[in-house]
Amino acid sequence: MPLDIPLAGRVYTSAVSGPCDPTPDRRANSIRRTSTLDFDYPEEFGAVGRVRGRARDLITTADGTRTVADDVLRAMIGEGRVYESLFTFPDRPALQAMVGARGPGSSRRAMSALVPEERDGGTPLYLLLDDLPGIALVSGQLGVEWLTQAQRAERLPRRTGGVKVDMCTGYQEGSNAIAAANEGRMTHQVRAVQPLVRADDPIAWHAHQPETDEPAMRRARRIDVWLDDVIHVDAFFQDSCTTPSGVRIAVHEYLLTATADVGSGEVLTLVADPRILPFDACPGAAVNVDRLIGVPLGEFRQAVLDRLPGALGCTHLNDALRALAEVPILASVLQRSLRPDDAPHSETPAGQS
Repeated sequence: MPLDIPLAGRVYTSAVSGPCDPTPDRRANSIRRTSTLDFDYPEEFGAVGRVRGRARDLITTADGTRTVADDVLRAMIGEGRVYESLFTFPDRPALQAMVGARGPGSSRRAMSALVPEERDGGTPLYLLLDDLPGIALVSGQLGVEWLTQAQRAERLPRRTGGVKVDMCTGYQEGSNAIAAANEGRMTHQVRAVQPLVRADDPIAWHAHQPETDEPAMRRARRIDVWLDDVIHVDAFFQDSCTTPSGVRIAVHEYLLTATADVGSGEVLTLVADPRILPFDACPGAAVNVDRLIGVPLGEFRQAVLDRLPGALGCTHLNDALRALAEVPILASVLQRSLRPDDAPHSETPAGQS
């Protein structure tokens, strides 16, 4: 069970459900995609950041398990969030064009253009690359947990012009996330969380970085997919970090459940369950996911941005949703792996026409 930790000045909202079990039982005849990106500072805090990522696709059948994809990523992110190095295994040499480029903003588009085969194939590596700007952004939570207010003022860059009001649900007009002069508050409503790995199912997640007593941030995802007359999705998204107390806490956590048409991939049902979020207003974005009903999953990377812009969406909910775009590809891989008496075989990926 998660541990209770003292966090002065943080009043928890009842609008979120609290930490969930990140690792449910694996279903027979299912595919599970897991990914982690771990960010830390191997030298001085706030200097060059190191990202170590891994993502894996694991099929579970009544006869056992099989890894069908496994990707590794390493990156160093320097001042101004510039990529100082970027390596993958297996190697994708085209990505070296990103070295020297800024991490946030347009880097997602640039990386997608460099390795279109990863984007089109919906590979685990593509998920890691798309999440790189996200882990760089949320790594700011380490300053909240590990530095005093005086240290933050001295060592971390100050945002000029305050936060952008209505940039997301959490920072909408009137939110308790916004202090005087449009400055963002630092008293995030975090929660202590349990480890991802289950002792009784050590392969439920891929091997990732062990716990540490140093400042470290992690973005973790789990996407379970299985089939009957529809595509079923159960997904978990979490941004968490270490603390000086030795307890890992999460600042963002969502569960997503969905069903989609096997033939078209159009979403039939979609529920977002906000489990941990920093401010009272943040969970309000979850009710807007109905705007995605009827949209093919394969279009989610762009459709989520189009249908949940600004105060209608949450930056982290949108990130959780966008990764469902690869579900039809996962469903197709699963279809092909099952015996003919388990599921119909199709040369066309599930959810794609």
